Amino acid sequence: MEANIEALEEQLATVAPVLQAARDEMAKVLVGQRALVDRLLIGLLANGHVLIEGVPGLAKTTAVKALSDALALEFKRIQFTPDLLPADVVGTQIYQPSSGEFTTKKGPVFTHVLLSDEINRAPPKVQSALLESMQERQVTLGDTTYVLPAPFLVLATQNPLEQEGTYPLPEAQMDRFLMKLSVDYPSLEEEMEILERSSKAVPSLSHVASAEDILAAQALVSQVHISDVLRRYIVDLVRATRAPEAVDAELRGTLSCGASPRASIALAACARAHAVLDGRGYALPEDVKAVAPDVLRHRMLLTYEAEAEGLSADRVVERILAAVEMQ
Repeated sequence: MEANIEALEEQLATVAPVLQAARDEMAKVLVGQRALVDRLLIGLLANGHVLIEGVPGLAKTTAVKALSDALALEFKRIQFTPDLLPADVVGTQIYQPSSGEFTTKKGPVFTHVLLSDEINRAPPKVQSALLESMQERQVTLGDTTYVLPAPFLVLATQNPLEQEGTYPLPEAQMDRFLMKLSVDYPSLEEEMEILERSSKAVPSLSHVASAEDILAAQALVSQVHISDVLRRYIVDLVRATRAPEAVDAELRGTLSCGASPRASIALAACARAHAVLDGRGYALPEDVKAVAPDVLRHRMLLTYEAEAEGLSADRVVERILAAVEMQ
């Protein structure tokens, strides 16, 4: 086992410079936001979709565009609005009277990186149009199924639901997102630098990797070792969201619904990718704890009583992490 891990880490050593170069390129247009950048890279390495939530003006869209530019991935953007139709996302079939046949017009979902900007401003039927694409990496138009390019990554942004003109995402679609990231305001120093840069031209980014490089890196990430003890720890954490009172009596009545087994898979995948960012071929409990809030916060439903008391999903995850120990 140790020999396998050493061999894997030798291969991962070729990935580390690419990841650092991507960080450096994104830093040309982003100020701060190191946690956001690393989580976007984790989502890409783990081959999962990412939901980014924050108030307008926090560079969510800029970060996504910078990621695709630095990695030379095909990028398309959909601005979600209340009048958007499912065909505007996945495409449609158009009848040609001259030939009496239907031709296929593919939608913007056929790309490597799809930015679903302000996804919660479109009605649920449009949001649900992405379900097949996100889960199966394919689109069915009429009688034909089309495979999406690889890698395929949906990076969606949304504004907090308490703002006017937004629609909650369906629970089934929320569960399709590998992580949900919460973007906060910059520090004083960072905002000063943002103001300084605002008067300068936006720099162009260099391509530091290709789609083939990303696919190769994803294959290596899937080989990162997770011990049986760590697997049990991951499962215990996820199961604790279904019965939180079993690990912390004060959490009784706080959750009406916990995370599904898909959360266990996502937590393991993100832990592997987090280990790769540190150059390791094996995952540690620290990797799991680092990504747990991002993986679990959108997969739990708080009760009305918990919300009334001001309890957040992040606080519940924090208490579960403190209560659950490795066996």
